[in-house]
Amino acid sequence: MEYYVKSVIPIIESNYENFTTVERTIADFFMNNQERMDFSSKRISEHLFVSEASLSRFAKKCGYRGYREFVYQYEETFVEKDQPMTGHTRMALNAYQELLNKTYSLLNEQQIGRICRFLGEASRVFVCGVGSSGLAAREMETRFMRIGVNIYSIQDQDLMRMRAVFQNQTSLVFGLSISGATKDVLYLLREAHKNGAKTILLTARNKEILDEFCDERVLVPSLKYLDHGNVISPQFPLLVMLDMIYSYYIEQDKQEKEGWHVDTVRAVQKRN
Repeated sequence: MEYYVKSVIPIIESNYENFTTVERTIADFFMNNQERMDFSSKRISEHLFVSEASLSRFAKKCGYRGYREFVYQYEETFVEKDQPMTGHTRMALNAYQELLNKTYSLLNEQQIGRICRFLGEASRVFVCGVGSSGLAAREMETRFMRIGVNIYSIQDQDLMRMRAVFQNQTSLVFGLSISGATKDVLYLLREAHKNGAKTILLTARNKEILDEFCDERVLVPSLKYLDHGNVISPQFPLLVMLDMIYSYYIEQDKQEKEGWHVDTVRAVQKRN
């Protein structure tokens, strides 16, 4: 039996920056609360030391007509039941769930550990991809750069070929190709491997021939074999696996890496 509960929490989260200090106190309560209680405006105003008018303004900022409508929706999260939804909604959610299940089945924790070691040892990291894979490569650059990795993404096919010339034993190269057949990505991996670089390919194709020039071949689910897989963005399987690598890597020297992440956020905020 599948249970999909429509929660108000994402709505609160998406409006959090728009709240006043008092409204953030209310938001924090509803986001962190895990138990049923009397959610009447009188009870909650006394519990949080805020006015009932503040509760009403908070609810309206969340898009509800008033606090009563907000609480009615909030209480639904404590009721486990099938939510009515269109076939299209269920189809997309089921496809995502199937993809996550397949990712879990393919995940090799020992392999992820080796990749994290490569990341820690490399003096520079390159990640390349074309099309949707290129967007995933750019996302990887942004995320890993913020925790201290000297990383560059490449989406231009000519640059991939030129960059291949300069790889050496201190380099780590990631190739992103769902098909496992993107010529310029494979060229960069092959040439980099010849020059002594560590090479990693994220792909949905389990081709042993790729092991000739890939130190690690990381398998991700293929949308082709998912029910209604065409409703999911092609980059999603790559992003999920990259999140796995990120979560493992950040656990190594976690305090230092989280410090770098905070510093990069602060640097961006100073621009504003």
